[in-house]
Amino acid sequence: MTGVESASANIAAGLTAMARDRPHALAVLAPSGRDRAGLARHVHWTFRQLDEMSDLAAAGLRAKGIGPGSRAVLMVKPGLSFFALTFGLFKAGIVPVLVDPGLGIKNLGPCLAEARPDAFIGISKAQVARRLLGWGKATVKTTVTIDPGWPGGWLDCYERDYLDSVDVPIPAPAAPDDTAAILFTSGSTGVPKGAVYTHAIFHAQIDLLRKTYDIRPGEVDLCTFPLFALFGPILGMTCVVPEMDATRPGQVNPARIFEAIDDFGVTNLFGSPALIRRVGDHGKAHGFKLPTLRRVISAGAPVPARVLETFADLLEPDVQIYTPYGATESLPVCSIGSDEILGETRHATDRGEGVCVGRPVEGMRAELIRIQDEPISAWSDELLVPEGEVGEIVVKGPVVTRSYFNRPEATALAKIDDPASGGFWHRMGDLGRRDEQGRIWYCGRKSHRVQTESGTLFTDPCEGVFNVHPDVARTALVGVGPPGKAKPILCVETKPTVGRGEWDRVRDELRALSQTNPITRGIATFLRHPSFPVDIRHNAKIFREKLALWAARQTK
Repeated sequence: MTGVESASANIAAGLTAMARDRPHALAVLAPSGRDRAGLARHVHWTFRQLDEMSDLAAAGLRAKGIGPGSRAVLMVKPGLSFFALTFGLFKAGIVPVLVDPGLGIKNLGPCLAEARPDAFIGISKAQVARRLLGWGKATVKTTVTIDPGWPGGWLDCYERDYLDSVDVPIPAPAAPDDTAAILFTSGSTGVPKGAVYTHAIFHAQIDLLRKTYDIRPGEVDLCTFPLFALFGPILGMTCVVPEMDATRPGQVNPARIFEAIDDFGVTNLFGSPALIRRVGDHGKAHGFKLPTLRRVISAGAPVPARVLETFADLLEPDVQIYTPYGATESLPVCSIGSDEILGETRHATDRGEGVCVGRPVEGMRAELIRIQDEPISAWSDELLVPEGEVGEIVVKGPVVTRSYFNRPEATALAKIDDPASGGFWHRMGDLGRRDEQGRIWYCGRKSHRVQTESGTLFTDPCEGVFNVHPDVARTALVGVGPPGKAKPILCVETKPTVGRGEWDRVRDELRALSQTNPITRGIATFLRHPSFPVDIRHNAKIFREKLALWAARQTK
């Protein structure tokens, strides 16, 4: 094998470098059941072992005929195999196609057909589903089953003889702009799309995360979101895989999270808003604290201030919860900490000014352009809205993906070429404004704006006015009817303590509250919903399209 120097642009070279610098430090720990006393068992690899195992995986996959440049779907559960195989794919020059199983059967088939994979690597359950549902049937030539002992599967990838048989270096040489992976979006506002990641984008993300959050080698990360967890080994963090279903963070057993943090002295926690809420409520109810955490990062949807407040009480006084703003196509864009939110911006959110997502991180630019739904072929400063006005958020920088795989129409709709700079802008599909301090305030998805006869209502500013009600868990503004004539309806999810007989009172109080703010005075219809439909990846993004259909049926 050749050294890291021959493939320095390959993102997997970062793991090899860490294995050289910290060979005996723990890289990954994964649960492996419990003993008779009920204590958790774990299996682990050091950085050197993870580097070696990913080398073996790369060689084994090559020996199976999956060559450099091939696309391979990876469907395995979080654990040692997930880390070894992902880095093995990078090292082999194979492009992993990462589709969250939580996207659902309806979306998985079209996503895989669109990605046109050459190989399918997955657990036996995924392989059975592939055969029954025909996933990738037209293009998949090679399959690898990741279950120990399964014929022709994972055990074959461990054969050390393969290392001597491959004729391409491991890690494979890679140029910065070579495709490294295809990551599918959550599909919360439409069909999931495959964002094309280059090795340069991954390097830039790791650099931004390290600088923005001061992440240092030797830290311990609790991996509640698998895709973010892949950054851990390159950042020098020990990655602890918790006992949880990663596709349902909102249903996590919070006791297991506290146990893992306590057992391993976790310093970094990345979790969806739903997980943060569930763990925070559990900690508050039982008087637990989390003294080892140095930072908490939560993304995927805006995090309510009261959720931040509850979780912050579990942390040491100088520890913050960061809520970076971004998307699969560009992350991170902006960032803000809980001190600033709880000390200042939450009050503006309650007044209907949107959710502050902070200032752009180093190296990133964010601008606001006029709201329109059509493609924009070329950048012009005339697109910009006046300071303080709501517009569509567009971003530019080293972590922004250039295209969607096999989706030229979606790419044209989301990207704006900038001939003057030779670069491009990505349209986030989000609405926002900039304040006098240079901070961006999120005002909701562009596709969710409610265009009424008297003007346009933006979801998150309006919802902020009602979310302060003590009996309200969360709200969602939807429109029923065509754009320009839509009727605004507020869907309300009350707290569990609110009985059926109390809804009339709550509704009347919300109606009165709507008259206290000029942006909500046009909202007169309030509907109680038992449980909002949310995205499966983060369990936090509200499917307002589904709620709008439900609201239409309720108001016929």
